[in-house]
Amino acid sequence: MKAVLRLRMGSHDAHYGGNLVDGARMLGLFGDVATELCIRSDGDEGLFRAYDAVEFLAPVYAGDFIEAEGEIVSMGNSSRKMRFEARKVIRPRPDVNDSAADVLPEAIVVCRATGTCVVPKDKQRGQK
Repeated sequence: MKAVLRLRMGSHDAHYGGNLVDGARMLGLFGDVATELCIRSDGDEGLFRAYDAVEFLAPVYAGDFIEAEGEIVSMGNSSRKMRFEARKVIRPRPDVNDSAADVLPEAIVVCRATGTCVVPKDKQRGQK
């Protein structure tokens, strides 16, 4: 089971000089993907328990379009192990003009992570 979100990083997401977006923003996106996965699998938002691993692989800037994808890789009685990847798919081109942007010929992986969510047994409503 997979879920995908795509959104543009705005100036409000830029936290550092040069319009650099804080890596924690990618983890927030992964949290939203995890919530969708729990709803799809169990009919409940669940709770994010922990990340096992997080890798920040490339910078993200205001104006970049990010696609965050996640999938459930294994299911226990209440735990859901998940794998996540965030990719930059469009980037702004301020060197051309203020509104120019390019669709990247190949997405750039900016972050990967694995983690575990928990859906308490009394809140599980089965797969949808």
